[in-house]
Amino acid sequence: MSKICIIDYESGNVASVFNAFQSFNQDNQLIISNDLKDIKNSDFLILPGVGAFADCMEGLKKIDGLINEIKQQVLINKKPFLGICVGMQVLAKTGFENGEHKGLDFINGDVKPIPQLNNLKVPHMGWNNIVVSNQNSLLKNISENEHFYFANSYYFIAKNTQNISAKVKHGVEIPAIINRNNIFGVQFHPEKSGEVGLKILQNFLNQ
Repeated sequence: MSKICIIDYESGNVASVFNAFQSFNQDNQLIISNDLKDIKNSDFLILPGVGAFADCMEGLKKIDGLINEIKQQVLINKKPFLGICVGMQVLAKTGFENGEHKGLDFINGDVKPIPQLNNLKVPHMGWNNIVVSNQNSLLKNISENEHFYFANSYYFIAKNTQNISAKVKHGVEIPAIINRNNIFGVQFHPEKSGEVGLKILQNFLNQ
């Protein structure tokens, strides 16, 4: 039995993510926690996120030792890690929402505002199809042009395009899925994306 920890730092939609995993998870232990022991003893780590980049980073910093424990388990012990929405964005080196703020720096890149082009509204809100650029395990049995639910005003600009697994078009090309080794991030909300969103979460647990 594997242990799955959804990290609670008062900046994530943890309940809906928990319910999404719970809907298909029968064999694994699923918890919501920010206890360092739980994170250390878990096999999979999920970081949801809503709101601003800086607020999410501040929420992580408020819990003594949390960032260091996450880095230990993800970067050193190589546990599978999934960041969702702003939980993906804080994987960047720097975020530029309401000033300049340091991220976790798991995947080299910056988070900047989506430019308002071609009369498209910002935030990027609603259903949009992805285009796969680099296959990985998260995309197993996911068809090209599947639709997912997005809600974001900022986007991840990856320094290495090999870290971009799928994109979505909203005036500019926005990374929808990023990946580096055991680290995954999705800009969309899989927990709000129906069956195909649940498939992404299932694929994550099949690392």
